Amino acid sequence: MACSLVQFCYFQDLPATRDFLFPHLREETPSGAARRDPSKSTDWEDDGWGAWEETEPQEPEEEGTTCKTQKTSWLQDCVLSLSPTNDLMVIAREQKAVFLVPKWKHSDKGKEEMQFAVGWSGSLNVEEGECVTSALCIPLASQKRSSTGRPDWTCIVVGFTSGYVRFYTENGVLLLAQLLNEDPVLQLKCRTYEIPRHPGVTEQNEELSILYPAAIVTIDGFSLFQSLRACRNQVAKAAALGNENIQPPPLAYKKWGLQDIDTIIDHASIGIMTLSPFDQMKTASNIGGFNATIKNSPPAMSQYITVGSNPFTGFFYALEGSAQPLLSHVALAVASKLTSALFNAASGWLGWKSKHEEEAVQKQKPKVEPATPLAVRFGLPDSRRHGESICLSPCNTLAAATDDFGRVILLDVARGIAIRMWKGYRDAQIGWLQIVEDLHERVPEKVDSSPFGNTQGPSRVAQFLVIYAPRRGVLEVWSTQQGPRVGAFNVGRHCSDKKSERAKDMHLVKKLAALLKSKSPSLDLMEMEIKELILDIKYPTTKKQALESILASERLSFSCLRNITQTLMDTLQNQELESVDEGLLHFCTSKLKLLHLYESVSKLNSLDFHSDTPFSDNDLAVLLRLDEKELLKLQSLLERYKQESTRTVVRFSDAKDGVLPVKTFLEYLEYEKDMINVKKISEEAYVALGTLFFWKCLHGESSTEDMCHTLESAGLSPQLLLSLLLSVWLSKEKDILDKPQSVCCLHTMLSLLSKMKVAIDETWDSQSVSPWWQQMRTACIQSENSGAALLSAHVGHSVAAQLSNTVTEKKFSQTVLGADSEGLTDSWEALSLDTEYWKLLLKQLEDCLILQTLLHSRANARPSKASSLQAEPLPRLSVRKLLEGGKGGIADSVAKWVFKQDFSPEVLKLANKERDVENPDESKEGINRGFLEELEVDMDLGATPDFLHLAYQQFPCSLELDVLHAHCCWEYVVQWNKDPEEARFFVRSIEHLKHILNAHVQNGVALMMWNTFLVKRFSAAAYLMDKVGKSPKDRLCRRDVGMSDTAVTSFLGSCLDLLQTLMEADVSRDEMQAPVLDTEDAWLSVEGPISIVELALEQKHIHYPLVEHHSVLCSILYAVMRFALKAVKPLSLFDSKGKNAFFKDLTSIQLLPSGEMDPNFISVRQQFLLKVVTAAVQAQHSVAEDKDASEEAVTTPFWKDQDWPVLAVDLAHHLQVSEDTVRRHYVGELYNYGVDHLGEEAILQVQDKEVLASQLLMLIGQRLAYALFHTQTREGMELLARLPPTLCTWLKAMDPHGLQNTAVPIATTAKLVNKVIELLPENHGQYSLALHLIEAVEAVSIPS
Repeated sequence: MACSLVQFCYFQDLPATRDFLFPHLREETPSGAARRDPSKSTDWEDDGWGAWEETEPQEPEEEGTTCKTQKTSWLQDCVLSLSPTNDLMVIAREQKAVFLVPKWKHSDKGKEEMQFAVGWSGSLNVEEGECVTSALCIPLASQKRSSTGRPDWTCIVVGFTSGYVRFYTENGVLLLAQLLNEDPVLQLKCRTYEIPRHPGVTEQNEELSILYPAAIVTIDGFSLFQSLRACRNQVAKAAALGNENIQPPPLAYKKWGLQDIDTIIDHASIGIMTLSPFDQMKTASNIGGFNATIKNSPPAMSQYITVGSNPFTGFFYALEGSAQPLLSHVALAVASKLTSALFNAASGWLGWKSKHEEEAVQKQKPKVEPATPLAVRFGLPDSRRHGESICLSPCNTLAAATDDFGRVILLDVARGIAIRMWKGYRDAQIGWLQIVEDLHERVPEKVDSSPFGNTQGPSRVAQFLVIYAPRRGVLEVWSTQQGPRVGAFNVGRHCSDKKSERAKDMHLVKKLAALLKSKSPSLDLMEMEIKELILDIKYPTTKKQALESILASERLSFSCLRNITQTLMDTLQNQELESVDEGLLHFCTSKLKLLHLYESVSKLNSLDFHSDTPFSDNDLAVLLRLDEKELLKLQSLLERYKQESTRTVVRFSDAKDGVLPVKTFLEYLEYEKDMINVKKISEEAYVALGTLFFWKCLHGESSTEDMCHTLESAGLSPQLLLSLLLSVWLSKEKDILDKPQSVCCLHTMLSLLSKMKVAIDETWDSQSVSPWWQQMRTACIQSENSGAALLSAHVGHSVAAQLSNTVTEKKFSQTVLGADSEGLTDSWEALSLDTEYWKLLLKQLEDCLILQTLLHSRANARPSKASSLQAEPLPRLSVRKLLEGGKGGIADSVAKWVFKQDFSPEVLKLANKERDVENPDESKEGINRGFLEELEVDMDLGATPDFLHLAYQQFPCSLELDVLHAHCCWEYVVQWNKDPEEARFFVRSIEHLKHILNAHVQNGVALMMWNTFLVKRFSAAAYLMDKVGKSPKDRLCRRDVGMSDTAVTSFLGSCLDLLQTLMEADVSRDEMQAPVLDTEDAWLSVEGPISIVELALEQKHIHYPLVEHHSVLCSILYAVMRFALKAVKPLSLFDSKGKNAFFKDLTSIQLLPSGEMDPNFISVRQQFLLKVVTAAVQAQHSVAEDKDASEEAVTTPFWKDQDWPVLAVDLAHHLQVSEDTVRRHYVGELYNYGVDHLGEEAILQVQDKEVLASQLLMLIGQRLAYALFHTQTREGMELLARLPPTLCTWLKAMDPHGLQNTAVPIATTAKLVNKVIELLPENHGQYSLALHLIEAVEAVSIPS
């Protein structure tokens, strides 16, 4: 939604109007003053009211204050009225009035303009002492059929302090005068007829309302129209006959005396309204009480609203028919003869009086009819608020009122409530706008066709409230009821048109904006129109604003912008120096400078310039001051870097390099104090600007010398040009690496810039740092494009050496004339401080390039293993980042790359061995070939080991293997902590931890991992499992531990590995010294956070028994989760001392269990360990045929499983359980599952072999019982009959259901019987039973 102020007319002869209404202002004009040029008084921009508020009035002296104020605000003391058709304006003061009418006239510029000119002026008073208080212009429609719709004539209604209301023609002829009340007239308002927009809306008649201090008089519009037409005809006849006396006809009017209100300032006549049945009953109840009665049909009422005080707003309702219309006393004699006098008030002209009677009547004061009392129905009571004005909306539903508190209040006319308030509008003036929708512009809606035929319906209407705040000089347009502000305009503080010059300027600016947006077929025509508009603007600030909008346009060509700016500049230069605004002149000058620079640069870039000079590697070596070996190394590094960068970076096609719109160019630069500077713009914009200047030069397609000369002469400083040049070079790395010849162009450009004035301080000596070269080094240090930065550093070093040589030779030649200066060629390098900084920077950039190449490299791993965390791109490196990353910054960057590639620690070890072993072939032979084959299956390492080897050579200290493993370990556990479901990250972290060779580092890293990431989750898992008494389900694990049940299982296994590694490191650390952390010479100045290895070395010694105590608990928890054991509460296996020691700091001394344990604890522990052994053997050797895939996944997890029988024996040692009992149980389980060969091996570990033999004897009996009793064969029954009765009874007592594997061959069982006889001594009670079993097994094996 948008709105604008559109001018429709100018004013003429305003000084004449002022002089007529304010004679004392004319008389005070100095006699010696020059008379005004009559030709200049016709323009609204001169002296009339356009320049009245050029300067705010200062504190005046007391004398003449009133006159000075009236000179600037005389219009405020006048009564004004403008016809709704804009064809007549009345300006009145006291007894005088001026009628202004529009006329077409030529302005000074030759254009035809509508101007208000004086049509009539004179005095309006009839009685002595009366003054004009209100005026109203009422256009009257023509009744002729040939009328075009324009008004036939306009009647001017004027109210006086005497109470008279008089009606005049446009020529000041009095038509009618009526004394309706003896109080002064406060306000005249008129309402015209409008066709109802909706069915059911009460039709409103035309009406003229006259407000007195305590009464309202309303005159019916039809009656008034007839009377005025009759009077006008009579005046015309009297003028034709030469008779000056006319007899006016009477008027029909209603007069209401307003009661119960203190003061009335303004009013609004709403018209006839009809209440709804509900409102009718509500009103009757409020007035008549509970017993009130109502009519069947709601009565019609005339509604009036007043503003004043007590109440602030009063609502009056006059029932139709409650008061008869009154006739003026002139028509009383004939009123009884007229049956239609009430409706046709024009009938009064039937009885005209004689001239003698007329004089008598004039001398006699007319009779004033009394008013019909009308009490206020209700109002908005606010004793402190006083209303000042009220304005009714065109639709008669809303009204806006102003008060003395500076508020504008929006009223709902029907409900009688305030619905909105605006604050800060003291002395405000208000009005309304009504906009009717154009049906042709309505967007068609997809709805069903209307049954009434018109699918679109009636035009919708939008209403806007217009508020003028004179103290702020702002005219605002608001959407009602609760809509936003849709427009605001700057106008004068004394009247709406007081700042007409500014208003005209703003109008021209908006016209200019519309022209810039339009699509003109001819740019030349548009250029001419723009020139006219900008030259017509008067105020410099507005003119500057217009020029800014022109220069910001994308539609105008460069030549058009230059011509317009130059035209404005020429105009300013032709004016007198005192009248020219310095700010506007400076603005035009600066923009012209920039436009000329843009033109020059564009011409240079458009020239067909190509450098034909051949360029070889030898030339490059000489240019960069490198020998052949150094150049080959540099080229090799850059080639590898380029190959790896193109693999990882996707580059989209950009816009044409070197093309920058002039609009953008002007936005980027500013001209100040004969220098051109770059504004604060983004990095992309900075590169775009530098590209315009230097990209063609760097490609050898534009003259470098001419470009530098052009930029220098334009006022760009060498430092700014160097910054722009480096921004382009460092940002377009790929294009530069593809074209080595650009190095030569950069060398030339840098040499030219360095030779400019104020580039290098003349007082600079070799023992101080040059700010010029320091600026370049800083840019290289901050750049993340290592290849381009390294090349630019080589170029900078070469140019600096060349210039320093020249300076040194010049100084030496001046000091020692005729001396042999041959030995000074390179001596300056040893003495120059800048040279040392260049060498340091080159080494740092080379290191950074190698490291960035490594981080760009990647192996072709299987995508199924990739995680979202590993898919995140690595941040690019710069020397600045490495210097601020601390001593561990380099290793941390490589660790992030290792995590992203998910390399095994063996890959890092492989590349390191190539460095450590003198013979590379032997080193590769020493590598585990199985591991290499596994790597070949999982991923294609490509050139990764070579890049790693090169990085190791470049960073022997920062990438020492223990340091790198420590950072990799930490990186993996950090990433695992972000997503604990990725259990393999934790597993990989433990692998890197185990590869750390120095026990001091290993101990510290493991302890930090435990305290930072593990102990909280570990304790949560322990408490959860102790609470549920079994392995918890997935939902509980996620709730308490923060990961799934399978992830918890892996987590506990890795925790066990960590605790065991921690104990091993604690034992080994006493046998070795702590490492000495060195840093490469080029990186001694690193600052930043402390490294992981340094933190690890600061960790305290652990309390070994406490770590062992936690390791036991971790083993128990791991076993419960691994085998899904039930009826196990892990913490119940420990006494109170053991429980209290859990989850404490591993470096603290805790009170641990000691001495003999309670037999009950030992019994429970033994049962648990036997469960673990059984579950472990079952998981490994179960041969059930109904296994599903999920069970297979559980029994063969992706993480490396423990040797559970060994672990169970170890736990038995710590839990004070008999280790031999666990071993015997393990042997028994192995035989139970039919893996007799493993059982024979496990027997060797058992100490009490007699007890074991007795247990195995029972197993043999179960096997034979199954073979004899459950096969139910004839041979088996015959064999059973031949066995000894004692053996048969013993076999029958056996229960073979406990056997896990019943398919064991009888020959295998025979071996077991022989083994048992070996273990049993001959004097053992079951020895004879074993002998019988040998016979039975042999007998069973014979038939088979």
